Amino acid sequence: MFLRCSKFPRGAPLRVAVISLAAAMLAACVPIQHLSVPGGHTDAYGAPISNQQVSSGGTLVMGLSGDPDELDPTTSSSSLTRNVLSAICEKLYDTNASGKIVPQLATALPTISGDGRTVTIPVRTGIVFADGTAFNAKAVRTSLWRHLTSATSARTSEMGPIDSIKATDATHVVLHFKRAFAPITAALADRAGMIMSPTALAAKGDNFGESPVCVGPFKFVNRVPQTSITVTRDPLYYDAAHVHLDKIIYRIMPDANIRAANLRSGDIQVADTISPQDVDVLDKDPKLKVLQSNYLGYRGIVINTGNVDGAGKPPKAINTPMARDSRVRAAFAYSIDRKTSVNTVFNNWFDPACSPIAPSTQYASAASNACPAFNPQRSRQLLAAAGVHVPLKVTLKVANTQDELRYAEALQASVAEGGFDLQIVPVEYSTLLTMRKSGDFELMQTGWSGRIDPDGNTTSFLATAASSNFGGFSSAQLDDLLARAAEITDTAKRAELYGQAVKLIQRENPIVYLYRMRNLTVYSTRVAGVEMYSDGLVRLGKAAFVSGQEG
Repeated sequence: MFLRCSKFPRGAPLRVAVISLAAAMLAACVPIQHLSVPGGHTDAYGAPISNQQVSSGGTLVMGLSGDPDELDPTTSSSSLTRNVLSAICEKLYDTNASGKIVPQLATALPTISGDGRTVTIPVRTGIVFADGTAFNAKAVRTSLWRHLTSATSARTSEMGPIDSIKATDATHVVLHFKRAFAPITAALADRAGMIMSPTALAAKGDNFGESPVCVGPFKFVNRVPQTSITVTRDPLYYDAAHVHLDKIIYRIMPDANIRAANLRSGDIQVADTISPQDVDVLDKDPKLKVLQSNYLGYRGIVINTGNVDGAGKPPKAINTPMARDSRVRAAFAYSIDRKTSVNTVFNNWFDPACSPIAPSTQYASAASNACPAFNPQRSRQLLAAAGVHVPLKVTLKVANTQDELRYAEALQASVAEGGFDLQIVPVEYSTLLTMRKSGDFELMQTGWSGRIDPDGNTTSFLATAASSNFGGFSSAQLDDLLARAAEITDTAKRAELYGQAVKLIQRENPIVYLYRMRNLTVYSTRVAGVEMYSDGLVRLGKAAFVSGQEG
């Protein structure tokens, strides 16, 4: 199905499109009243239960904005999957509300040799996986080796240039690197650090994600595709005394309006990825609370320049103007009015972005924050120089959700001024993830939830044949910049190198960065202990119903 926005006449100037879109939105929306201090939004992460009076038991229902991909820490690539895995698969490290890395299944931060090539991780003992298998360094080694070497792994690039992994005794795992790799601790604070039962891995192999077994406050029960995922309290969990809920049901609800309506009715108690169209109304409901934080990731357009055989495979030539000529990709980037589109579509909740480096981090610089100006005239000049006849028809695949489609329609109107005829193809979310991996797209509107180390936002997506290089882009110069940035620990030097990398990315445009969301989660006041930090994970492991409010 091809979609053309009925609100935007073909070839209409962006200012006309924006006025049309704004009028349509104002007709359906309430006045904007942000949760903010003057000049911006205020982060609200939630808080531990502390001294609140809570009950033991009950079933909490969370509305998920899409159907996660496989529940396998090694192979999954969806941010939604992280929300489910966070309840059942703990990591060697975690991040706290201050954005600092703290031990989880490890007992302390790693010890790193002077040359940066040997990393020793002390791990817990005396605990077990949900199937009763003992947790120890050997089990950790098994999972880390799978993350690194599996043919279908999405974690390989995140792990860095590891030469070997050894369990030197029951309590220590040693990583030997070919060269220093500064981002490793941050990588192990996400899916690359999730440890799976070696017994379950041996029994299930590539089918592990159908019934995952890890260490966590909850354990997997079942999954009904496109409908729900259920987990139940794990009595074998080492900190089971602080787990209050009996069960969590993750209900798949792609429609933002339905998630909002179910929050108000009380049929669900938590929902992720709240639309800016709904958040102001929900904030006024005394029975609900809004969590929000800065976004470490980005939303953007991945351009397929070489993904023929699947992400992670060597790139091959694709004979389209967008794939073969960087001038055409640059023209596309110049034709996007980021500020107007983002502010209009998202009610000023989100921010324009032109880089994978979040401005809120210590690795940001003037170079990484720079954003090319909207210049449709320059776009048409570049298209002419490339010998392209306008309008150039290009096809964009996009998740079939209201906010994603709304932005795609604004984008369609914007790039028309620069000489592009953008055809929008809505796709169901889980199908979109499959298409992204296989390279079944010309352009794809997608994003990344972000990591605290910039390597986690760059290398996996842009280094040649990296595991999540969905566009199949290849540049020896960029590979070198990213590798050098990962080898050093000096923050200022790393920021400088990432700034150089951004300049190259903005010249080649394998990914055209569009905007940064805010993490927006809403939960019922019937529940306590729901937390969400800048990593975007909705933490429910220690949540509970307030006394007398059990689900």
